[in-house]
Amino acid sequence: MAIFISNIKFNIGDSIYVKDPETSELGKKILKESILLINEIGFEEFTFKKLGIKIGSNESSIYRYFENKHKLLVYLSCWYWSWIEYKLVFATANMENPMQKLIKAIAVVTEKIEDDETTDYINESVLNKIIIEEFSKTLQTREVDNENKKGYFIIYKRVINRIISFVEDVNPEYPYAKSLISSIVEGALHQHFLKDHLKTITNCNEEISPMHFYTHLVENLLKK
Repeated sequence: MAIFISNIKFNIGDSIYVKDPETSELGKKILKESILLINEIGFEEFTFKKLGIKIGSNESSIYRYFENKHKLLVYLSCWYWSWIEYKLVFATANMENPMQKLIKAIAVVTEKIEDDETTDYINESVLNKIIIEEFSKTLQTREVDNENKKGYFIIYKRVINRIISFVEDVNPEYPYAKSLISSIVEGALHQHFLKDHLKTITNCNEEISPMHFYTHLVENLLKK
């Protein structure tokens, strides 16, 4: 898969950025270093001024790409879910058994992420940590309805809807496919968070992953 990903340009809505960061070396550097800095200090402490120091550029140069740090975080989340969508399509493309296809899809959205070295300006492993810690900040804002209308979350919803269709193939009579899959995709992030920070309230650990939990859940819930 790495051979193909290196040549792919994800289509992220242009309402999120001022200038597409993937069209210049500075833009790619902004993406690369913002991921590392957010992971290092957290989104609350992250500022464009600190990022400017990190990349050796004026703060104003970052504003030529993003209006504010919220839109930068939205962009990073869109890139992440686009990458997950690509992995999902690739992993399930030639599978005919509906349950096996669903289980593979669940593995893609719940598994531990390793860095894809072909994308040298995006460390997917570190970006995954940011999504686990910070993704709720892209959704749970007062502007969520307006941003939804602008298409900020279309890729995230597309990932969920694709897996919903797999559930419907497995058991078309199951009435809660949408709630099930949105809970799994969101819940996997939460279980990874609990595994890392609040270990006493999750069964997930170094041996048991969120993938194991959600695979068990789906297999038992949807069996006819």
